[in-house]
Amino acid sequence: MKRVKLLDGSFTSQVSKHAVKDIDGHKLWSSVYLTTEPEACIETHRDYIRAGADIIESCCYQANQENLTTLGYSNQEAKDILKKSVELMNIAKHRENKDRLETAGCVGPYGTVLRDGSEYNGHYVDSMTEADLMAWHRPKIHSLVEAGVDYLSLETIPAEKEALALVKLLREFPGQKAWLSFSCKMDRDWHRRINTTLCTSVVRTRH
Repeated sequence: MKRVKLLDGSFTSQVSKHAVKDIDGHKLWSSVYLTTEPEACIETHRDYIRAGADIIESCCYQANQENLTTLGYSNQEAKDILKKSVELMNIAKHRENKDRLETAGCVGPYGTVLRDGSEYNGHYVDSMTEADLMAWHRPKIHSLVEAGVDYLSLETIPAEKEALALVKLLREFPGQKAWLSFSCKMDRDWHRRINTTLCTSVVRTRH
């Protein structure tokens, strides 16, 4: 029987126990702590390691190339910040003498840049192609893979088109493990955005 692995919990809820600055309304949400209070990020990861998590997840849900560059960071600085999210997990692992603990790089949906709740309804996919979505996600995924995460956590994806774009994009990173979770808001457009068969089956990419 395969062993069930325990993922850590909400980063934003737990980091509030360590961080000083308020993140309400900030474009990067809790990801802002990567640059303003990195020690708070490390301590949050340590909390979950001590609680028994088998996998810890990077604090970069809202951190992506577009959000970071609109805040004045260069493309290279944006890449470095994403890699820093992995570095902070590794520091936490080392401090807890858990160097072999697994890590996941957090990849949120395109809707995180719109700041209008689109990550929950996915309406933006109507005006984007699959290629558009792949191009938008590529820089972040490349940075996280390059930083050495064990998994990619493709989180709260609200539309089938974006999910399929991500699965196709994974083929560019042979051997990289990933999981994909959906955000399924049960409104009248739900069946248009999400194919229920896709939600209830394991998505596999073959290289």
